[in-house]
Amino acid sequence: MAAVNLNTVRQTIEARLATELASSPAIPVVFNNMPFDSSAQDSFVQCTTSFGAGSYLSTGDGSGTNSIVGLIVLDVFTNSGIGSGTNFTICKRLRDLYNKETVSNVIFDSPVGPEVLSQSPEGKFQTQIRITFEIFEEL
Repeated sequence: MAAVNLNTVRQTIEARLATELASSPAIPVVFNNMPFDSSAQDSFVQCTTSFGAGSYLSTGDGSGTNSIVGLIVLDVFTNSGIGSGTNFTICKRLRDLYNKETVSNVIFDSPVGPEVLSQSPEGKFQTQIRITFEIFEEL
């Protein structure tokens, strides 16, 4: 049995994001369980990776595959009062990064969003992109 290491999947997703946002212009990325002072940044991206249901897919010959699905939530924050252009430019980079891509056997679906969120932190304009993904493990 070749079980998928969920930490490896998470690292694949996060490394791709961190590498993209380290390039010009560089944008800070915040991951789960990480201290961060948002007041010191004009723009930043918060990434949450979650794993959901799995299912067993059988070929009828005793072998099979597990399907594991997950969700990436990317919250994009920019300064409020300057319009949505900067925020949507960051969102375009993120959508292009994952849109129907396969990276290290992680299959990304088309992103949903950016959706403008009305409950943004004070002084920030916030949008959200959601991307489902799937990975298969051979049994």
